[in-house]
Amino acid sequence: MNTKKTTKMKKILLSLLMLTFIALHVHAQSPIKVACVGNSITQGPGRNHPDSWPLLMQEVLGDDYLVKNFGVSGRTLLKNGDYPYWNEPQFQEVQDFAADILVIKLGTNDSKPQNWKYKDEFVQDYIDLINVFRENMPDDGEVYVCIPVPVFKDNFGITESVMVDEMRPMLKEIAKATNAKMINLYKPLKKHGDLFADGVHPNKEGNLLMAEAVAKKIK
Repeated sequence: MNTKKTTKMKKILLSLLMLTFIALHVHAQSPIKVACVGNSITQGPGRNHPDSWPLLMQEVLGDDYLVKNFGVSGRTLLKNGDYPYWNEPQFQEVQDFAADILVIKLGTNDSKPQNWKYKDEFVQDYIDLINVFRENMPDDGEVYVCIPVPVFKDNFGITESVMVDEMRPMLKEIAKATNAKMINLYKPLKKHGDLFADGVHPNKEGNLLMAEAVAKKIK
């Protein structure tokens, strides 16, 4: 190989190495942002508590991702629910976070009788919520709609039959209408009633099963 060709090849290789370095550097500086929206099951022992499922998922996903817990205990998806997520500071915080990936796990508190009387508004309210959050997401951002975990004992007014027989078909309709993806959190936990002390809220082991199920879908 002559000197000119050798020099040209070296320049090409150097350019490729530089481009690779830049790409890796940018990637390292820009983790994929994941926003987790939900109620007390998402909030867990605390939004910044390592035993909450979003922060357990952070461990599963690793440093390429930045997971933020925006769960608020007792909140509903329904705008006319007793404690709408729409009225919480976290509603705006999710928008400001401008996530690359949005995971929504709301609906459990909506099954309460005082809330489910507005069930005819559930689908549109959910679609509206997704549309609001998408305004601040990148064009290629992904939205995941979760089928809630099982309720092993009706408690706090939360009703399993409503969630399975009525809400689940609505969630599928919502995902289709918004081109969102679905995550079934019912299936991986349906045989683990022992992880739900009050029949509604999973313990740390249950939260880890949730974290792994969501992380698997995201990856």
